[in-house]
Amino acid sequence: MEITYRTVVSLKQLAIRKDQKHYIVEDVINGEFYEMPEVCIVAIELLNQSKPLNDVEKELLHRYPEEDIDLSDFISQLLELNLVSKINGEEVLKSIVQKEQSGYSWIPKNLGSFFFPSFSSYLYLALLFASIGLLLYNPALFPRYSDLFVFDLMLQNIVVVLIITFVLVLLHEFGHVLAVRSEGLPAKIEVGHRLFLVVLETDMSHVWKLPAEKRNKLYLAGMYFDSVVLFIGLLGQMFTSENALLVGLLKLVVLDTFIRLVYQAAVFMKTDLYYVIENRTGCYNLMENGRNFLARWLPFLRVPQTETFAGEERFVRAYSSFYLVGVVLTIAITGYYYVPQMVFAVNHIMIPGFLEPVTSLRFWDSVVFLLQILFVSGLLIYSWSKKYRFSRKKSTSDSKAYESVQ
Repeated sequence: MEITYRTVVSLKQLAIRKDQKHYIVEDVINGEFYEMPEVCIVAIELLNQSKPLNDVEKELLHRYPEEDIDLSDFISQLLELNLVSKINGEEVLKSIVQKEQSGYSWIPKNLGSFFFPSFSSYLYLALLFASIGLLLYNPALFPRYSDLFVFDLMLQNIVVVLIITFVLVLLHEFGHVLAVRSEGLPAKIEVGHRLFLVVLETDMSHVWKLPAEKRNKLYLAGMYFDSVVLFIGLLGQMFTSENALLVGLLKLVVLDTFIRLVYQAAVFMKTDLYYVIENRTGCYNLMENGRNFLARWLPFLRVPQTETFAGEERFVRAYSSFYLVGVVLTIAITGYYYVPQMVFAVNHIMIPGFLEPVTSLRFWDSVVFLLQILFVSGLLIYSWSKKYRFSRKKSTSDSKAYESVQ
């Protein structure tokens, strides 16, 4: 369809909410959210009055004389985002993929409110500081990589680690789910990845329906639940020292939870803390802008260019520092915990096990260990491929339209 200054553009059903700096525009049908500045919102309001583009542009030039208005470019962006329903009364044929709105809706809102009342943040933070106090009081409680090996047989360790890790990760994600449900919104848990780590992640795209001051609790909810687990695990070791097996299991719980909490500081992987930083600053494309800032010295970090709004430069520079710290922290944790664990397991369990007869228990112990590695690698490849396929189709549900009509 040819678009001229006499063209009348009709938009889909949009919900617009004022955010910290700009506005959040929701595609009600597709459940997508976009950030737009005020001039874009005024343009949308004028388009909704069925005014031709010539009249819309004149009005925008009158209201914003210092802006470089390019309405045709803005209309092209709206078409690309699938936000246009009609042009001159003619339907715009676009695929409509309505998002599932009923994620965990069977969980009552009251249950979410029970775990996340208004004062919950103070309570969970108090438990986290109490755990730090226990570690300072008794440094022997500090987790070590050897805590992973509760039993002599790797088969037993694998089963226990898989069960405990799965339960704790699920508990972390249900922290997010319960927090989201406390606001009456849907959420769902999916398989994803952070670099080479396979993770479960909660789709919380609907939190954009909430004002900014209510989002942090939802982003931190998983860490809040982790702080409870960490405190119980540390306290339990102090009162069950006579039961070696129970202490070993508690050490494994603490190790798993401790690593998960520390990894949240690796904000370059878009962890829970990353979204808190985004939310507090009001800069919703920090990672991309931060990487492009660092790309001046580290070109391999460059990603497709995104717009930085006025006033965001200082936040981007500060985030860049956090980005580098996160990289160093991830390498340090990998080197201190994961590499020694893998080297120990391969040298002392897997290789010696494969040298045993097929009828040996230790041979099959090594087989199970190898299958575990292949299974986790398969999940990682699946997550990578899913992200690649999805990114080729369209932006993710929490992406924003950072382009304006400028």
